[in-house]
Amino acid sequence: MTLSDSGVRPASATPAMREAAEEVLRRLAGPQATLRDDQWTAIDALVTGRSRVLLVQRTGFGKSAVYFVATALLRRAGAGPTVIVSPLLALMRNQVEAAAGAGIRAATINSANVTEWAEITKAVANGEVDVLLISPERLNNPGFRDEILPGLAAECGLLVIDEAHCISDWGHDFRPDYRRIRTFLSNLPVGVPVLATTATANARVTADVAEQLGHETLVLRGPLDRASLRLGVVALPSPAHRLAWLGAHLSDLPGSGIIYTLTVAATEEVAQYLRRAGHAVAAYSGRTEDAERRQAEEDLLHNRIKALVATSALGMGFDKPDLGFVVHLGAPPSPIAYYQQVGRAGRAVESADVLLLPGPEDEAIWRYFASLAFPAEDQVRRVLEVLRATDRPLSTPVLESRVDLRRTRLELMLKVLDVDGAVRRVEKGWIATGQEWTYDGDRYARVAAARRAEAAAMREYAITDMCRLEFLRRALDDPYAAACGRCDVCAGAWYDPEVPESALATAQAYLARPGVTVEPRRLWPTGAATLGVAVSGRIAADESAEPGRAVGRLSDLGWGGRLRDLIAAGDREVPDDVFAAVVTVLKEWDWARRPVAVAGVPSRTRPRLVGSLARRIAQVGRLVDLGDLVRVGGGPPGAGAESNSVQRLAAVWDALQVPPTMAAAVAGLDGPVLLVDDLVDTGWTMTVAARALRQAGAHTVLPFALAVAG
Repeated sequence: MTLSDSGVRPASATPAMREAAEEVLRRLAGPQATLRDDQWTAIDALVTGRSRVLLVQRTGFGKSAVYFVATALLRRAGAGPTVIVSPLLALMRNQVEAAAGAGIRAATINSANVTEWAEITKAVANGEVDVLLISPERLNNPGFRDEILPGLAAECGLLVIDEAHCISDWGHDFRPDYRRIRTFLSNLPVGVPVLATTATANARVTADVAEQLGHETLVLRGPLDRASLRLGVVALPSPAHRLAWLGAHLSDLPGSGIIYTLTVAATEEVAQYLRRAGHAVAAYSGRTEDAERRQAEEDLLHNRIKALVATSALGMGFDKPDLGFVVHLGAPPSPIAYYQQVGRAGRAVESADVLLLPGPEDEAIWRYFASLAFPAEDQVRRVLEVLRATDRPLSTPVLESRVDLRRTRLELMLKVLDVDGAVRRVEKGWIATGQEWTYDGDRYARVAAARRAEAAAMREYAITDMCRLEFLRRALDDPYAAACGRCDVCAGAWYDPEVPESALATAQAYLARPGVTVEPRRLWPTGAATLGVAVSGRIAADESAEPGRAVGRLSDLGWGGRLRDLIAAGDREVPDDVFAAVVTVLKEWDWARRPVAVAGVPSRTRPRLVGSLARRIAQVGRLVDLGDLVRVGGGPPGAGAESNSVQRLAAVWDALQVPPTMAAAVAGLDGPVLLVDDLVDTGWTMTVAARALRQAGAHTVLPFALAVAG
């Protein structure tokens, strides 16, 4: 146990209170449960000392028991309800069920039950709710913030901030909405205790969170050892080897578990391969429908499947005590994030296997996520200028039309500015407050440098000769870090690293299959009209493209690496191996009518690649070669890789035309036109080109590209 610099210690509670706490714990966790030293120290501090406590303890330590026991004791003493800020709906569901086991009445306010807010708020006011769980996003919802939050703060008996590392922009899972907790803290009456909990905070994050909680925060930090985990790294030469190893050895892993991938596409790709290999698995990501996610969670909880193939969307909040293994097909960008994810395993079993199968392609994905960092100062200033220049709220879509930033980064920026007081979210959008704001470039640069250092540490983890768990514990600044004696460095590999030849051949064939669907755009982006795009709403049926095809995604395990190399190589003729894949995709395309002609999208960066692709398709397929559309005005001005949909559409809106000779040929066709490009990113270039062909008389337009970004 360590203390904050303040040296604050709670007043000692009575033996009767300790026994009351133990009795609540037994109702929560079973008749044999007893409080750990730091659990009791935290409870004592909250209930007797009415203190602010930061509890940094390993996954499975029992942090939730601390706030449920403290809640029961505080409620008996006449305190108001506990408010828990919790990051995920799945976590909320688990917490409600756990509280019920101890006779604690819990309810949630989240985006899924807006119609129940008034009823729940009334129940809280009437003393009928002991614990209210809210998501951090609710804290900045205008209606909740202005109408419900003040009353909650006034009546709150204990504030709990779960997964508190999300408060800190130094943390691996920073969420700007968590910063709104500052407002909640400032509105709490004097003497209301506060508990923040996390399992994944290094020294810098711990200090940052403690500072935000207040100077008198008691920090209880315990050892991060997980005695049930044995960690290993399976170093294999290719994605096919990694997939084959997994298919061949999944049955060898104990119990049921989680297979983490780095992308949504990979969850589907890996799950499909494993199902074909005879394994009962399901895919799980942020794009999975809520009902499907709940079913997948239930299937894993009850061991009806061997594994969930998941992104990090299955992380905080999923609690399966007997989870037997965690496998990563691709490394997360941070040892801290890795520790958090592997902590899902081995909570109530003597031994659980944790295996990492890293690949060189991981770093391209890390770079993508790193690109979503806080924008440059000139982009932030532009947003503030736009908001200050109007006397009415501007919605995010309208801001997109005036600021050249993708929505993800724009929303991140607005949330940070909101917390800093420079802007405010209201019912119809965002307004500027007029408050002075300073761009903390030095801090953002240090955060970016910390991210690069974390990525370097993750690379080192894969090849280290240090105990693997000790390595992770040192990355989290655990002062108790020591060799575990169980990992493959300490005790040697317990797993079979061999890949059977038959399994490798099957995986190679699976990954060599080219072909992914390219879904066409269906709606014009809101706000496009302000940039001279004279359309809105749904794209007219007689101006839209049909679903298309591409050889693969840049993030795919199979074709991703080859396509990334091709796109990065500059302008060249389409290589034979890639064209062979093109022919395969075209042969297997289940179109309603076979195309009769080919048209190319005029490329500014790779005209030889697109041109040679279109010509060779026309030749092999004996299709009419219509040539390329014409680019007007030298190409789209100002739109770049970071531009949002509105800006990307506006940049190509007047830039592509069907030349008269092509228009005449299209008008005489009796069948679809295959529209060819090298890369589909946002999809607006293909959308505008398809619209031009449809307006010229094309019966149907079928988009085709070598690669899809993402």
